[in-house]
Amino acid sequence: MAHKNKVIHSVTAPDEVLCMDVFRRPDGSYGFDEFRRDPEDNRGWYGIGHHGSLRFATEEEARAKAKETINWFAEL
Repeated sequence: MAHKNKVIHSVTAPDEVLCMDVFRRPDGSYGFDEFRRDPEDNRGWYGIGHHGSLRFATEEEARAKAKETINWFAEL
């Protein structure tokens, strides 16, 4: 099944090992999640945040909650 959420904002941590995506769902709600990749492993990004089920009415609300929740993102 194809992934139907559309990433509208993606930020990679300075170490390029972590990233955070804000996305819009087909129903118009927004969410975010945190991902990791290991340079020695070419499998790519995998979810570590488990925040993807949270729902927000706006991109700004999702981004604000991500800053409250993800330490490295708050420090940027």
